[in-house]
Amino acid sequence: MIELMYNTPVSWAEGVVDALDDFLPDHAAAEKKASSMAMGMVAHYPDRPELVMAMIDLAIEELNHYRAVVKLMYERGLCLLADEKDPYVNRLRRAIRHGKEYYLMDRLLVGGIIEARGAERFGLVAHALPPGALQRFYRSITRSEEAHQKLFIQLAELYFDPAKTRSRLHELLVVEADIVRELPLRPALH
Repeated sequence: MIELMYNTPVSWAEGVVDALDDFLPDHAAAEKKASSMAMGMVAHYPDRPELVMAMIDLAIEELNHYRAVVKLMYERGLCLLADEKDPYVNRLRRAIRHGKEYYLMDRLLVGGIIEARGAERFGLVAHALPPGALQRFYRSITRSEEAHQKLFIQLAELYFDPAKTRSRLHELLVVEADIVRELPLRPALH
């Protein structure tokens, strides 16, 4: 498991629960983007069969999450919104190094970090929700994100020296903590 270096305040989740109709469209967009990212990895790395199969499975799972969130939105009378750029993801991606091997390692590690932050935040939302179907849904999403973060780290360690991978992961976690600390809290995943 990835140990994040900055914890999201519990007050963030309380704000999300109070503004769930604002949060759900952002959550849906995040799931759609995650599915798209996984398929992008398939297209960019067709010569890495373990990565290809893992990313196909991930893309399908993220798309199923997208469908589930869209269904929740429709049940609440909400509509999908146009995608917006995610300041968290964009800033984190700027830390990805150039060069074929560095780029793949960092891309996998950043993917794992994004999933770890998602697991943390979805877990906070689940805890803040009253018992019921929505709370169970967010607990399930949390477990999925936890598994996804492990997947990205396992792939990075499959293709790269595990010690170097862990060292780079630590560097990226420092960057990620600074980003999260600086961004305003809002009813959005990031």
